[in-house]
Amino acid sequence: MNKKSLQFRLIVMNFLEFAIWGSYLICMGRYLAEHGMGTHIGIFYSIQGIVSIFMPALMGIVADRWIPAQKCLSLCHFMAGIFMAAAGIYGLQAGDLVQFGPLFSLYAISVAFYMPTIALTNSVAFNALVKAGMDTVKDFPPIRVFGTVGFIAMEWAIDLMGFQSTAHQFVISGGLSLLLAAYSLTLPNCEIKKVEGKVDLVDALGLRAFALFKQKKMALFFIFCMFLGVSLQITNGFATPYLGSFAEHELFAETFAVKHSTMLVSISQICEACCILLIPFFLKRFGIKNVMLLAMFAWVLRFAFFGLGDPGMPGVLLFVLSCIVYGFAFDFFNISGALYVDQETDESMRSSAQGLFMVMTNGIGATIGTLAAQAIVNHNVYSLAEDAEFAMVWEGWKMSWYTFAAYALVVAVAFWIFFPKTPVNKNIEVKH
Repeated sequence: MNKKSLQFRLIVMNFLEFAIWGSYLICMGRYLAEHGMGTHIGIFYSIQGIVSIFMPALMGIVADRWIPAQKCLSLCHFMAGIFMAAAGIYGLQAGDLVQFGPLFSLYAISVAFYMPTIALTNSVAFNALVKAGMDTVKDFPPIRVFGTVGFIAMEWAIDLMGFQSTAHQFVISGGLSLLLAAYSLTLPNCEIKKVEGKVDLVDALGLRAFALFKQKKMALFFIFCMFLGVSLQITNGFATPYLGSFAEHELFAETFAVKHSTMLVSISQICEACCILLIPFFLKRFGIKNVMLLAMFAWVLRFAFFGLGDPGMPGVLLFVLSCIVYGFAFDFFNISGALYVDQETDESMRSSAQGLFMVMTNGIGATIGTLAAQAIVNHNVYSLAEDAEFAMVWEGWKMSWYTFAAYALVVAVAFWIFFPKTPVNKNIEVKH
């Protein structure tokens, strides 16, 4: 297989991998809110963090020792696709009578099998590139960026097809997952590692990295990772329900932001892709701590702009600004944080430390964040009577966004005060 052919095949894999997620991640909250499950948005999003704590590690062990990674990827997508499609079919059949229990159960099983596939696609890609004699640092990022393209493409497709408020989004996601399950079987084979003797479960699950908490500097870093991780999924869950609520106001009902809320929020992912290009400049000029601090203050603006804006003109420009700063908020923290872990940990536990970084941010932090955000939105918005005036509902949403912004501000200031300064490395290499 020539290199261009391999790159194309890996591009297709990454495109489908994130198209599956993009089919529902941003618009699911609006579907739930418009079908009487607005008070349960948090648990639907938090399950991603809960399963991320253990499922990727377990599937990684399976792929390392028993089933080749590409076949494990296929198996996971087959299971994820079946249950996600079943969730969508149930939602369509139940219509406005859809119940939390059945929908959430099917969705949760699907997500449990989907979340490990993000790491598995990386394993498959790295294995194939190394076998082909290619440089993973140089050749993987142009492949991975098509994952973001796939995510954005499905956001737009779901929106333009009018499915952002229907269970069709789950059916489409499930169908794409089954397609990738079949496609994965055609990908280059990944060799199974033969392990001699008894395997230490602590090492197998990557738990050795928790020893880093004995170091004050690393303990402080991972604690702040968890605190910032609280912010990661809030807008994914509550941005489109918030924008959809403006449909009750005659002045805003027909605006682009209300009718195409998913497309508006997709600006976030577009800016995320663009901001990756700025990271080397910022890291070399300002250092890791200042870049991470910039990301934290960007989260403050992300939430504050949602509270200050509205779907009309010029208010909608604040929504757009919120989406633009998301690129800085998400990328600058995740990539600079991963780089900090790489620089500050011993080579023997570097992979486990990266796993711990993901657990603290996308696992524990994001889970706490979505559940806490749900409690705040329930108190400020969903606790209001069904016949409450729109002005009261809008005020409740504003208070929620300002609360999220205040939390992000406290975390940023605390990080600025307590986290030790990091040196500026002019020769730093950024690995995406």
